[in-house]
Amino acid sequence: MGEALTEVDPQRPSGARIYDYYLGGTHHFAADRQAAEVALAAMPDLPAVLRIGRAFLGRAVTAAATGGLDQFLDLGAGIPAPGDVPSTARAVRPGARIVSVDTDPVAVVHTRRAAAGDPDAAVLLADLTDPDAVLGSAPVRELLDLGRPVGLLAVAVAHFIPDTERLGRALERYREAVAPGSYLVLSHACADGNPPHAQQVLRLYNHTTAPMMLRERDEFRAFFGDWTLLEPGIVQAFAWRPAPEDGDPGRPLAGP
Repeated sequence: MGEALTEVDPQRPSGARIYDYYLGGTHHFAADRQAAEVALAAMPDLPAVLRIGRAFLGRAVTAAATGGLDQFLDLGAGIPAPGDVPSTARAVRPGARIVSVDTDPVAVVHTRRAAAGDPDAAVLLADLTDPDAVLGSAPVRELLDLGRPVGLLAVAVAHFIPDTERLGRALERYREAVAPGSYLVLSHACADGNPPHAQQVLRLYNHTTAPMMLRERDEFRAFFGDWTLLEPGIVQAFAWRPAPEDGDPGRPLAGP
C-alpha cells in the first residue's frame, strides 16, 4: 500500500463519516452521529441535498462513461456507498479503472476493503491539492493511462478546501496532465441565496476534521478554466441532466 494511515480520533467528527451517516451507511462513530443530528436540527433537508448531489455524481459519471471514458481519478472519494463511482462507471464500461483518493483514513480503509481483489481499482491516501504527489503515485502510474482521456472527479469536496488559490492551481495541474477528451466533474456548496441556517451548518463543520466553506458561483466557474462546459452548464445539481428515477427534488436547494 505504500503510505501509512494516520491515527483516527473517534471523538472528533469527520466530514466523510457524517456524509456516510446521511446516506444511510454504517461507517461512523457516536461523535459523527451527534454532529449530524445537530446539523439536521438547523437544516432538516440536508440529507436530501446530499442525495441530490449523489445522484448528480451518478449522472455525470454515466455521461463520461457513455462518452467513451473507461478510467477515472476520483478526488475526495469518501466512504463507499451505493451508487459509487466503480459500480456506476462499470454499468456502462465493465472494464473501467478507478483510482480513489482521499485524506480521511477511515474513508481510505473502507474503500480498500471494498476494492480488495479488484485489479482495476486502487486507493490512495493523499491530498488532492498536491497533484504531483497524486499523479506520481504508484496507483495512478500503474492503473491509469494519462495518454488517454480520464474522468477527473471532485464532487462534494471543493467546499472542504479553504485555500482557493491552491485548489485552483491543483485543478490546473490535473488539466495539464490529462489527455484531450478528458472530463472534469465538480460540485460545490454555493453561497448564492445563502439562507441563515446554512451558516449554522458551516459553524458545525468547523469543529470537524473537514471545515466547510461556501463560494460564489463566479468563483466556482473559475475552477473550470478553459474546460468546455457541457450543457446545461453550471446549474443546481438536481437540474444537471435530471433523470426520471431521481424523482422530484421539491423546492430548489442551494449548491451547483
